[in-house]
Amino acid sequence: MGQDNPMSKKIDAALKDLKKALKTHAEVVGGSAVSLKKAQRASSKVAAAATAYAEAVHSKSGMGNPFDDMGPLALERATLDSLSAERDALQKRSTGPIDVQKL
Repeated sequence: MGQDNPMSKKIDAALKDLKKALKTHAEVVGGSAVSLKKAQRASSKVAAAATAYAEAVHSKSGMGNPFDDMGPLALERATLDSLSAERDALQKRSTGPIDVQKL
């Protein structure tokens, strides 16, 4: 965005994550042989990034979810379990205290 209308840092970060998830998804499903589990994982990451983007937009502007008309994904139990474990591991790493070194 331009100098006249700077984008919220949270929206910008969520947008970057959404673009990355979409690019990864396109790469996974665009090949000649598509792995079901990889495609489901990539689809789930797109959905999570879209949700995060919608939440950032709502938080900043009060606008509704631009993805409201999208239905839920049907994932295999093993994929759901794997994604949950990955989410939990990321949460543990990113929510702990941050060490600050004094110079």
